[in-house]
Amino acid sequence: MPRIIGVDIPNKKRLEYALTYIYGLGLVKSREVIDKAGLDPAKRADALSADEISRLTTVLRTDYIIEGDLRRETAQNIRRLISINSYRGIRHRRGLPVRGQRTKTNARTRKGKARTVGVIRGKEARSAAKAGK
Repeated sequence: MPRIIGVDIPNKKRLEYALTYIYGLGLVKSREVIDKAGLDPAKRADALSADEISRLTTVLRTDYIIEGDLRRETAQNIRRLISINSYRGIRHRRGLPVRGQRTKTNARTRKGKARTVGVIRGKEARSAAKAGK
């Protein structure tokens, strides 16, 4: 498995698809990187020479924000939104959908498992409900 910028890319896949295993690279950017490095996109990842891997690494480091840097930048953007108390930041803090989706129904991915809100009558039932939590 060739290792590019700390990521093991799969051996048997074509280079353009193997590069998509790097966080921040999709198919379009992967093809751009291959063009800039002057490589054949149909070549398999295990057929890369050390020189070709170094060319790929150079192009990725100089022209693209990927992997840890991209994750860090995304997290900083979210922290900034939260700190300035913007609407989007508040939605992030509360764990609700950020981009205007409805929450009356759906939104279970962001909201988590449904918790029924209601009154439990009777002392025995209340103690059983507490024990179940």
